[in-house]
Amino acid sequence: MKILSALRVLLWVSVMLPTLAMAALPSAAPSSPPTGSSSSPSVEWPAYGNTADEQRFSPLEQIHAGNVAKLGLDWALDVPDAVAFVSTPLMVDGVLYFSGDRSIVRAVDARTGRRLWTYDPEAGKHSPRSIAIGWNSHRGIAYENGKVFVGTTDGRLVALAASNGAVLWATRTFPLGSNKAITGAPRAINGRVYMGHGGADIGTRGYVDAYDAATGKRLWRFNTVPGNPADGFENAAMQRAAATWQGEWWRGGGGGTVWNAITVDPELNLVYIGVGNGGPWNRQWRSEGKGDNLYLCSIVALRADTGEYVWHYQVNPGEEWDYKATADIILTDLTLDGKKRKVLMQAPTNGFYYVIDRTNGKLLSAEKYEQVNWAEKIDLVTGRPVEAPFVHPKAGESRFEMWPGPWGAHNWQAMSYNPALGLTFIPTMHIPAYWSRPADSQTTRSYFFNFGMNIEHPTDPTVSSGGLLAWDPVRQQARWKVTYDGVWNGGTLATAGNLVFQGTAAGGFHAFDAQNGHRLWSFEAQRGITAPPISYSVDGVQHVAVLVGWGGNGSFGTAAFAKHGWRFKGPGIRLLSFSLQGKAKLPAVDARRFALDPVDTGTAPIDEAQATVGIGTYHGSSCATCHGVMAMSTGGGGPDLRESASLRDYAAFRAIVAEGALLPLGMPMFDDLEEAELRGTWEFLRQQARAAVKQPGRVVPPELPSTP
Repeated sequence: MKILSALRVLLWVSVMLPTLAMAALPSAAPSSPPTGSSSSPSVEWPAYGNTADEQRFSPLEQIHAGNVAKLGLDWALDVPDAVAFVSTPLMVDGVLYFSGDRSIVRAVDARTGRRLWTYDPEAGKHSPRSIAIGWNSHRGIAYENGKVFVGTTDGRLVALAASNGAVLWATRTFPLGSNKAITGAPRAINGRVYMGHGGADIGTRGYVDAYDAATGKRLWRFNTVPGNPADGFENAAMQRAAATWQGEWWRGGGGGTVWNAITVDPELNLVYIGVGNGGPWNRQWRSEGKGDNLYLCSIVALRADTGEYVWHYQVNPGEEWDYKATADIILTDLTLDGKKRKVLMQAPTNGFYYVIDRTNGKLLSAEKYEQVNWAEKIDLVTGRPVEAPFVHPKAGESRFEMWPGPWGAHNWQAMSYNPALGLTFIPTMHIPAYWSRPADSQTTRSYFFNFGMNIEHPTDPTVSSGGLLAWDPVRQQARWKVTYDGVWNGGTLATAGNLVFQGTAAGGFHAFDAQNGHRLWSFEAQRGITAPPISYSVDGVQHVAVLVGWGGNGSFGTAAFAKHGWRFKGPGIRLLSFSLQGKAKLPAVDARRFALDPVDTGTAPIDEAQATVGIGTYHGSSCATCHGVMAMSTGGGGPDLRESASLRDYAAFRAIVAEGALLPLGMPMFDDLEEAELRGTWEFLRQQARAAVKQPGRVVPPELPSTP
């Protein structure tokens, strides 16, 4: 069974959440606004986290808690050829640059939204099959000295001329067919570009690279998992790490990919990387059930110029629940116990908020920021979690409920930090999972993984929710929280105007008072928002911009993520810009469609035996990545195949899936599938279409709130 990384969180039991509604917000009045205007005629947003410390904090205060209610739309740029947007735009010298699905980069005038240029790396032509790993998700780009840098899904790092999008150089970061993909943003600073990749779940070995920004030459590589000892070790760090692994771990790659978190510290000349989960998940398979398995689920500090290992802190020793330390890493200085410390902060998936001395890797504090039951606490002396005894079950033991589930209490959606208030703003998730290990884990196959671990999501619709949490990292406690009915919401932006901006899965774009969580302004974006906003100024006017387009993991999640009614490539995929001078009106679109119209597959009987083969092929070959668990699309990645006319004609289906008929439109070419697998997938989809109940109805139910 072919298994791809994007499926790490596909789950057997779908979740349905209650009717869209937002929990009551704090009733306190807005705090006193700061005075003043934009600090300069032009304030840019030149990097993924704005500044090297990744705080996602704007020093602009022209828009503040006292006047944000007057915020209006400047302009809206429709991008009808896009599938989804989850990325952070950059603004340099009056130009907005942003990436989207298929690693396509666009540049527009920040004043007007006028298109300037588009670069399409044509990832499908370079790697027709492997783009299926993560083609519909791309989190951002980097900029330095007139160059825009983008990592493509098929594994190239490309430098573009910021002036016109012309290719200056392109470097292949991994060979084709490597079970890897790039969906994250590179970081560019001091003439170097840092780039990682994804693919931990599909038999690959993680690493991070540094490249010369002028030429594309690779300067160094740091592997996050040791290789075959018989081949020798690249450095002492790998040799030390090998002592924490057992068996022949290298045959499965080990995982540990660096697909998101990379933070550069120019002051200390360090780069901090957030390392992902193990592959396979089950440590019994991966490492004979033994060892910490360094450097999985770790924060690792490296010399920025050489890649030399300096220190590490492992968040989850022996990780085996798809936990990962890949959330953004924020740098700041905090006064703790009367002493000023240079720290880094992270809220990874496991539900603890970590404050670490970034000079030496010493854990300073760690507390639960969401519901957690897998560990009692983090021991500050050893730095290790005090785990609950049930989290490492033996084969055949009863299933257990674990908080949080593999989606995490916080995933990759950007958190932000206001250094003046000393608060971090985290897009949180409240969702568990149910785990068990089959009695015969070597032969029992789930529909999603042959990893020896079974996983389910809750069916109780009241269990799961999302939130915006203001967290005090000094006191390690919550200051305030807003709760959303939707789970998969956007990243956050903090500003000097005492504001926090965030978009939601339900399509609302909101501004909150950073001190108390009171909602001060809302805008109906007409489509779900996963991307984080940015703020910049041109000609002395402060703007807030955000990409609208439901995507990322939400595009292939369970029914908990489908409840909002977003459909594949529907209307409303846009870039929006706001200011206090904005007077534009957003053209109304009907982006929601709850109706289902399954295709009539005729009267030919379903071959049930072939359909049984097909259910495994469909989920194991990454079809579900875009088209949804059990062929129930959640709208961000691909159309609902139960409505596809290709289910009437196997030849047409085969031409699309195996021969690349729709490759120019982004549909991968699955030329590695055998005929029995193709036919089985077709039969499975026909089975699902027949089982589906035709659901006619309004595009937007009348009870749906306009700004949830």
